[in-house]
Amino acid sequence: MGKEQMTSEFLMTKLSESKVHFERALDCKHTDFDDLYPYMIEHPQFFWYKRYVAWSELLTIVKLCNELDVDWKPAFTGLQTEYIEKRVMSGKVLDEWYEKNDSKEHVG
Repeated sequence: MGKEQMTSEFLMTKLSESKVHFERALDCKHTDFDDLYPYMIEHPQFFWYKRYVAWSELLTIVKLCNELDVDWKPAFTGLQTEYIEKRVMSGKVLDEWYEKNDSKEHVG
């Protein structure tokens, strides 16, 4: 196995891990961050900060993929790719990351 393929596989693994980490943070599920800063759970800003840390990690991995010409976009939906390319985490990103269009949520 060549170094380039190993780098690509390694980055795609790290990309997948960082995506899962971000999505767990979005869902307020346990992440490694909780173990590092257990006292933060008591503070209201904790969940925003936890999400910001996970988002930053995801953007860092994407930046490395771009610099090494590793195609990261297939791991995400079109809308998620747009959010990542804009690099700004906003309430819209948090609300629409999963692109769910559950009819039960829209019943009048």
